[in-house]
Amino acid sequence: MRLTPIASLTGTIMESTSRPRALLSVYDKSGIIEFAKGLDSLGFELVSTGGTARKLREAGLTVIGVSDVTGHPEIFDGRVKSLHPAIHGPLLCRLENESDAKGLVDLGYPMIEVVACNLYPFSDAAASEPPLNDLDLLEMVDIGGPTMVRASAKNHRNVIITCDPEDYPSVLEELQSGNVSLSKRRELALKAYEHTASYDTAIANELAGRWVGLPEDSDDTQEQTRRLPTTMTAAAHRMHTLRYGENSHQAAALYVDPTASEGETLVTALVEGGKAMSYNNYSDADATLRLCRSLSTDDWPETPHACVIVKHNNPCGASLGKTQLEAYEQALASDPESAFGSIICVNEPVTMEFAQALTPLFLEVLMAPAYEEGTKEVLMAKKNRRILTINSPNNRLSPLPRKTVRKPIEGGWLIQTEEAPVIDWEKAKVVTEIAPTDEQIASMKFAVRVCEQVKSNAIVMVQGLATVGIGPGQTSRVEAVKIAARRAGERGKGCVLASDAFFPFKDGIEQAAEAGASAIVHPGGSIRDQEVIDEANARGISMLFTGHRLFRH
Repeated sequence: MRLTPIASLTGTIMESTSRPRALLSVYDKSGIIEFAKGLDSLGFELVSTGGTARKLREAGLTVIGVSDVTGHPEIFDGRVKSLHPAIHGPLLCRLENESDAKGLVDLGYPMIEVVACNLYPFSDAAASEPPLNDLDLLEMVDIGGPTMVRASAKNHRNVIITCDPEDYPSVLEELQSGNVSLSKRRELALKAYEHTASYDTAIANELAGRWVGLPEDSDDTQEQTRRLPTTMTAAAHRMHTLRYGENSHQAAALYVDPTASEGETLVTALVEGGKAMSYNNYSDADATLRLCRSLSTDDWPETPHACVIVKHNNPCGASLGKTQLEAYEQALASDPESAFGSIICVNEPVTMEFAQALTPLFLEVLMAPAYEEGTKEVLMAKKNRRILTINSPNNRLSPLPRKTVRKPIEGGWLIQTEEAPVIDWEKAKVVTEIAPTDEQIASMKFAVRVCEQVKSNAIVMVQGLATVGIGPGQTSRVEAVKIAARRAGERGKGCVLASDAFFPFKDGIEQAAEAGASAIVHPGGSIRDQEVIDEANARGISMLFTGHRLFRH
């Protein structure tokens, strides 16, 4: 059988072979033997390289080496193997173009009609321990493979390119029918370009991190600017489609970053119990996990247990406790109404007493680094609960390195560095007549860490190391104070209040005082700072300026 129109165009079939050729050169060898056997049974002559050729020969298949096709040995320790006109001439020959077809015959190069090629996962080399030096890492950059893939995809009307082993069966099925449809060829070509794009992105991002990256905790915006890429590159593999998007009329899918460590990130976490995670579940879980990680530091050694409760992408409760149960009870008390249908994260293995305490609560998702024996059964006794395991060193969540984050807008993207607030609390300014106590400063540090993760305008009210009222995402800062105060109720008396930005008018301080705030922390920097300070003094409130705004839109 022959699938290409070369004979009809030239009136001549190359004398060297009457069999169509398939070129097989893959890193991921799953399914390649079955695919090769299927091609062989259809009359294809198999051409292959290196490890793929060895595997096929071991399976009893007859394979022609690339060097036999090119008539040239591999050079430079295998750096150059397939970069030769005898390979790329057939891959790029436009059989519908009579001049191309005749030229291929004149050269004596048989047409290659099927290519199976996928590339070494560069991200694996970049993540190796100990890290490879630059020279060794660059040796992992494939040149011939991507060139074969791109050439085949460019000429997809004449060359069938397969990069994904899952496509082998459907390709064989269409080959057996004698015709691979143009739509199928386009589908495969698109996947091929996505494959090489992902590969190139991994290389560019890794080298940018090595050659352009700077210390993560830099507070110098000029130095941070150097970390922003000249060209925005991104690549991710679709893990699976989701039930629907943010709303039921929207489609959605979950994608995984090729650098994500298995089991250690939200996308790669083990999911158990209940129905599949939804778009909103993942979005809210991300906000929950981010805050829980930020609270899992050594700043509070006497209260190491963190619990965070999030609803609709905003924290409704967060606490640090001497025990996991204490942290949960305090976080829940912050806003028990909003906790209905929420997502919860704790930073240490789930204990039995905590699992049992969750029994009456309608809970969408629980995340933790581990689960004590028997707790999963207790947690999943309630229908549709999902539990996620976020693998972490020593079974304790820890903050992740900060990175750049991007946001799509019409016609492009915004990219910014995502930095923790670099607040030197020794240099924070006491601006009122009354200075905050050591206990209030500890509460301020906690409140600021929570406030960083609340949508702006944001107000956080805390008692000790637990939230009692949160006012998120308001167009008016005064309104945010009112919401936080309403949720705090009587527990707002004597609280510490944090704001993500300065108070532009004294009315915010008036509302805070009526809610019972005894101390306030915010960035300062308003032209009316003195008016705000005077109001705080008149109310007997201590106030601290940090100099760091914490907007999150």
